[in-house]
Amino acid sequence: MESMQSTNESIKLRKLVIIPAYNESASIVNTVNDIKKNAPGFDYIVINDHSKDNTLQVCKDAGLNVIDLPLNLGIGGAVQTGYLYACQNGYDIAVQFDGDGQHDAKYLNEMAETLVKEQADMVIGSRFIEKEGFQSSFTRRLGIRYFTFLIKLLTGQKITDPTSGYRMCNRKIIELFAGNYPKDYPEPETTTWILRKKLKVLEIPVIMRAREEGVSSISFKKSFYYMFKVTMAIIIERTRR
Repeated sequence: MESMQSTNESIKLRKLVIIPAYNESASIVNTVNDIKKNAPGFDYIVINDHSKDNTLQVCKDAGLNVIDLPLNLGIGGAVQTGYLYACQNGYDIAVQFDGDGQHDAKYLNEMAETLVKEQADMVIGSRFIEKEGFQSSFTRRLGIRYFTFLIKLLTGQKITDPTSGYRMCNRKIIELFAGNYPKDYPEPETTTWILRKKLKVLEIPVIMRAREEGVSSISFKKSFYYMFKVTMAIIIERTRR
């Protein structure tokens, strides 16, 4: 009965999928079709981050809902644009969703039900709870374990997948992110920020897929810069608040 009640409550809420897209012409239509098929109660918006390929034209040809950024803002700027859109258009729930085919829309309803039932502020889809599906590269897994340790050290809460971009937020977090969001590699930093504000963050197990096309923007060399930059951002953020 309680599960049915939370399902009914989540159905009534306005829910938005934010899809940041940079050079995702090969996968963006399949990504949106996955959402339409498996989560029809969700609206979506594609944020074309000034792609160099024909992502924008593919979106237009397919009749997709798209915002075309006039210059490349990076993942942080693209996602924040989505949160601004959600905030200005009265959405109660917003969720980040990769445009490269890695995320599976069949988990969206479960995430929304968990957010409502548990009165959480954020629900993260974690690939490391049940450790099924695509587990990322060895180097990236090392980085993920490092950020799990760092976040636990600073907040007392263990987040198994702190770099996951599959994150669903309530209205309170939508408004926070619409006003302030890191430019690069935002997930560990913003998760730490939310936890330090004593807001409720939960994880549910999901299975992620390997990207349909292209390669990750975080190369082996960039991974060390990534870890250093995010660590410094987290430490600096802690001194400010």
